[in-house]
Amino acid sequence: MFGLYVHVPFCRRKCIYCNFYSVAHLASRIPFLATLQEEMAFRGQAVTVPVSTLYFGGGTPTLLSIEELEKIMTYVKQVFDISALEECTIEANPEDLTTGYCQQLISLGFNRISIGIQSTNDLILQHLRRRHTAKEAIDAVYRAYEAGFSNISIDLIYGLWERSLHMWKDELTVASRLPITHISAYALTVEENTCLYRQLKKKQQPVVDEHQFVSEYYLLKEFIQKAGFFQYEISNFALPGYHSRHNSNYWQHIPYMGFGPSAHSFMKNTRTQNANTLDLYIKNAKNKCFTVESESLTEHDMYNEYIMLGLRTTRGVSIKKIREQFGTSLETHLINELYNIQNQYYTLNNEQLSLTTDGQLVSDYLIHRLFI
Repeated sequence: MFGLYVHVPFCRRKCIYCNFYSVAHLASRIPFLATLQEEMAFRGQAVTVPVSTLYFGGGTPTLLSIEELEKIMTYVKQVFDISALEECTIEANPEDLTTGYCQQLISLGFNRISIGIQSTNDLILQHLRRRHTAKEAIDAVYRAYEAGFSNISIDLIYGLWERSLHMWKDELTVASRLPITHISAYALTVEENTCLYRQLKKKQQPVVDEHQFVSEYYLLKEFIQKAGFFQYEISNFALPGYHSRHNSNYWQHIPYMGFGPSAHSFMKNTRTQNANTLDLYIKNAKNKCFTVESESLTEHDMYNEYIMLGLRTTRGVSIKKIREQFGTSLETHLINELYNIQNQYYTLNNEQLSLTTDGQLVSDYLIHRLFI
C-alpha cells in the first residue's frame, strides 16, 4: 500500500485557530500548478508501487476550479499507477459546494469528501471566523450527498469558549442526523502563529475550562457511538467500513509521499518536508530542490513513532511486535514505565496495549512517558 497527499495552500482567509500552511489569496495558482507538475514528475520516479489512497488537503482544495483539479489528476495519472486506488478524498469548505461542483468532483474520481463544517451553531462559527452559516454547512452536506457522494466526512471542533454542554449536545444531534459516514472531532488547540494564540496572549479570549473540555469529550463519545459510529482513533469516528483509509495508513506507518508547499513524506524509514512557503517552493523548483528537510529515523525513533501513532488508535500497540521488531530491552522499558502509570488510563489484554477514555484525554502525557 502507498499513499499520495497533495497540499493545496490557498484559503480565502485564515481561521483564528488554524496552523496549517496556507495563503489567503489565489494569485499564485498558475505557478503553483506548474511547480506541482514538476515535483510529481521529478520525485514520483521513486515510487514503484501502486497507489492505494490519494488525499487533497490544505488550505482549501475546493477553491481550485474543476479544470485546475483535473490538471492535478492528470499529473497524478501520468506519473503514478492508480489502478489499485481505493480511496480518493478531497477536503472542502461548505461555501464552495454547489451541486454541479460536487458532481464534477465525482467525475474526476473523488469518492470521499471531507467537509469542514466545524460547528452547527452560528455563534460558534462567528467566533471561529468561518465564512459559512450553520444552515449553509448543513445544506452543503446534503448537496454532496444528493450529487452522489456516498462517503462524506465532517469536521467538528470541541473545547470552545461560549459553548454550554447543552449547545454541544444540540450540535451533535444535528450532525448525527446528516447523511454522513465519518466524523473527525478535534479538540481546539492553541498553536503559535495563529490569531487565537495572539488573542489569548492579549486576554481577548477566555481560556476553556478543563472540566468543560472533559465533559464535551465524554458526551461526544457517548452520543456518536449511540448514533452507530465507532471510534478508531482519538479524534475519528466512522460507520462500519468507512474509516479513513488514507489517515489510517499514517497511523500504521504505511509509506506515503506528499506534494506541495509544507507537505511531508515518509519512505524507507526517512521523513522529508517540502519548502514551507509557496514562494520558496516555487523558487526551489528551478533547481529541482523540493524537499528541504530530511530525517532518517533510528531504531529508537521508530519505536517512539510506533508508540505515538499506535496509541492514538483504539487498536493500540502490540507488545509482541515491540519485542520482535525492537528487541526485549525496549519491551522491558515499556512494561517498567506502565508500572508507574495509573491503570485507569490503559488496558493491556493479550499483549495489546490501548488507552481508555481517561487515557485518551491525557494521551500526549502518557505517550511521552513511554518514549525512550
